[in-house]
Amino acid sequence: MATITLGGKPIETLGSLPNIGEKAPDFTLTLSDLSTKNLSDFKGHKVLLNIFPSVDTGVCAQSARAFNKEAAEMNNTKVLCISRDLPFAQARFCAAEGLDNVLMLSDFKDGSFGKNYGLEVSSGSFAGLHSRCVIVLDENAVVKYTEQVPEIGEEPNYKASLYALLDE
Repeated sequence: MATITLGGKPIETLGSLPNIGEKAPDFTLTLSDLSTKNLSDFKGHKVLLNIFPSVDTGVCAQSARAFNKEAAEMNNTKVLCISRDLPFAQARFCAAEGLDNVLMLSDFKDGSFGKNYGLEVSSGSFAGLHSRCVIVLDENAVVKYTEQVPEIGEEPNYKASLYALLDE
């Protein structure tokens, strides 16, 4: 369990993020056309998981924009923006913003991604939503970097997460 804040008030998550050096848990998430994607679909690519409560909030939207811009310049990298938003809202946001370098994925069906990755908020007004996190995986889905943003209303450390994508 992680203790984070929402507007300065303490809230908790169900668990902890996956450990660096471990294989990331598999997932099944939903695309805007209601098809599904699994972690194994990205084998052979570096993957940045940009996870947030809702694309309809300013900070979440900004993180999607920022990673969309940076992803255009990254080789062999997929940026997945993951929330519990309905796939239709995610698609509407990407269309309105002109985002085409990120893939929006929804955990709306059962929330298993948030539970399996230990990042679902378990208390407070955001209970059931995802906390703000970034997880970077290598080409074999091994965790290289994690960030549990301590205050949901703050942006992630873009520089550190993008640095983790660079080849060593």
